[in-house]
Amino acid sequence: MGVVVSALRDASTVVVIEDDPAVAQTLADALDSSGYRVWQTASGCEATALLARTTPDLIVLDLMLPDVDGLVLCSRLKQMAPTPILVCSATAQKRDAILSLKLGADDFITKPFDIYELEARLQAVLRRAKAAQASDAPPSSSDPLRIGNLTIDRGKQRVLQGTEHLTLTQMEYRLLSTLATEADAVVTRKDLAVKVWGHEDASRGRTIDVHVRRLRAKLTAKAARGPRIVALRGFGYKLTFSDTD
Repeated sequence: MGVVVSALRDASTVVVIEDDPAVAQTLADALDSSGYRVWQTASGCEATALLARTTPDLIVLDLMLPDVDGLVLCSRLKQMAPTPILVCSATAQKRDAILSLKLGADDFITKPFDIYELEARLQAVLRRAKAAQASDAPPSSSDPLRIGNLTIDRGKQRVLQGTEHLTLTQMEYRLLSTLATEADAVVTRKDLAVKVWGHEDASRGRTIDVHVRRLRAKLTAKAARGPRIVALRGFGYKLTFSDTD
């Protein structure tokens, strides 16, 4: 499983998927010194397992992995979550760069690369992703949302369940806020995709289901009773509150 290299609390999280230990360590050291939180994985299997549990801010993906074609993995990871992907590979084939971008990668850099160029590209990808998320974010309000013992402070973008703070990713926060705005009403998968991810394509595949599963686990982990996310198979989800076990 991936190894935490940096644990800076407010840093952007970068997952490095690279099977060459020397290259992986060079990347991790450089990104760590620039203030990023870094996770390392050496195979597609490890990467898929990690991305099923957490949502990083960006992925640096090598195409030459021991257990899966990097292009196949790129497509698979994009189906799991809309995390930006920067592909880096030793391949000299222009076809691989084009296919990477068509399969959802946000940028491509060839090996050997200059670490400063890679960091510059990484920063540019993060800026574009954050700008896109900000433009698609649901309207904010200074008034908090309250559903049972759940409080969503939209001004500070934080969530409390009772008196305990819930640590959510940006997508989980936006998903919860969208469901809470229409509490006890069913929100269709299409509406969730547009309001949270900014495009209807997210309603296909497992993107929404994966994020809902993570969010549901965090809500139930804090209290035996409280808000629940209920699924209506093939239609959508709703946030509801029950004060009974």
